[in-house]
Amino acid sequence: MFGNIVEESARGAEITSTDGTNYLNCGGYGVFFVGAGHPRVVAAVRRQAERLALSTRLFLDPVSGLAASALAGVAPAGLDRVHFSGSGTEAVEAAVKLARAHGRRRLISMRDGYHGKTLGALSLTAKALYQDPFRPLLPDVQHVPFGDTDALAAVLSDGGADACVVVEPVQSEAGVIVPPPGYLGAVAALCREHRAFLVVDEVMTGLGRLGSWWGCVAEGVRPDVLVTGKALSGGVMPVAATLATQEAFEPFDSDPFLHTSTYSGAPIAMAAVSATIGVIRDEGLVERAAAIGARLLAALRAVAADRAPGLVREIRGAGLLIGIELVDAGAAGEFLLEMVDRGVVVNHSLNAHPVVRLTPPAVLSPAQEARLLEAVEGALTAMAKSLT
Repeated sequence: MFGNIVEESARGAEITSTDGTNYLNCGGYGVFFVGAGHPRVVAAVRRQAERLALSTRLFLDPVSGLAASALAGVAPAGLDRVHFSGSGTEAVEAAVKLARAHGRRRLISMRDGYHGKTLGALSLTAKALYQDPFRPLLPDVQHVPFGDTDALAAVLSDGGADACVVVEPVQSEAGVIVPPPGYLGAVAALCREHRAFLVVDEVMTGLGRLGSWWGCVAEGVRPDVLVTGKALSGGVMPVAATLATQEAFEPFDSDPFLHTSTYSGAPIAMAAVSATIGVIRDEGLVERAAAIGARLLAALRAVAADRAPGLVREIRGAGLLIGIELVDAGAAGEFLLEMVDRGVVVNHSLNAHPVVRLTPPAVLSPAQEARLLEAVEGALTAMAKSLT
C-alpha cells in the first residue's frame, strides 16, 4: 500500500523510516498512548530482561503480582482479579470462558463491534467479512444494534440468566461510534435486571484513551469482567489483561490450570505494565488526553467545514479516539494516502471502511498538534481540488 516505506525507529509521537523521513504517529491502532519507547517503560523492561525475562511458572513471581496490583489499583472498584495475556483477543477469550464457566452459554454482542479474530472473539465480532471463511463459529451468539437498549431488552427477556453481554463504551473499529448518553449505564441495569453476565471491552478505550481512565467509569458501571490491552503495552511489550470481580473470577481461582498460557504474566511484560501505569498516572496523561482531544475535535471540524464540506460526512470522537468519516471508502483511502504523503500516520477502520481514525499519543506537543491539523487541511484541500 505504501511502496517501500520501512519503519526503522520510533520515539514519542514520531516514527523514522529507513530513508530518514520523519512521520507523526497518529495511528498505531491505539497502542502508543504513552508514545513509543517511553524512557521509563524501556528502562523497566531492560532491567527486567537482564534479571529475569521469563519465569519457570513454578515459583512465586513478584513481578506479575506487582503488575496486577498496579492495574487493579486504577481499575473500577471491585475488579481486583487479573489474568494477563498477550493480546486483546486473548483477553476476550478469557472473558468468554469465565462467562461459560458460570453457565452463560448465550453470547450477545453489538453489531459492527470488534473484539478480535481468534475463534471465540471472532464469534462476537459482528462482521461477516471476517467470520464467513471460518464458520462454524461459537453457537448461540446474537448481535443487537449498538446504542439500542430496547433491542437488548428484547433479547434478554427470553431469559438473561444464561446470557453474557459484551459491549464497548465506544465502538472503535465501527468508525468511532459514540453511544447516546446513559447507554452503558442502561446496558448494565438490564444485565442486573435479567441476571446477565456483563463484559465491557476496553481494549481500545481503556487506560485514558477516552479522556477518562475507563469508559465504563464515566457512567458508574462496574462490569463482571473488563478487558484491556493496547495502551497497557506502553508501546514496548505486547500485553493485555482480563479483570474481574472476585465472584466472576472464582472458576479460575478454584482451578488455576483451567485457563493457562505459557507467556501469561511474563516478567518482562509485567515490568512494562507497572511502568506504563506509573507513566499514565504521574504524567497526567488521562487529563492530557481529554484536553488535547477536545482541542483537536473542535479544530478538525472547523477545518473540514472550511476546506471540504462535501468530502467529510462527520467527525466524532472522545478524548484521543477520533473518527473522520469520508463520503465513501475510496475517499477514505485517498485521505489516508494524502496524510502519509504529508508525514502523518493514521488508520482505517476495519468495520467501517469510509472512516479514518486518529489515535495519537497523549504526549502530543502543541507543535505536533499543529502539524496534524496542517496535514489534515492540506489533504482535504488537495482532495477537494481534484474534484473540481
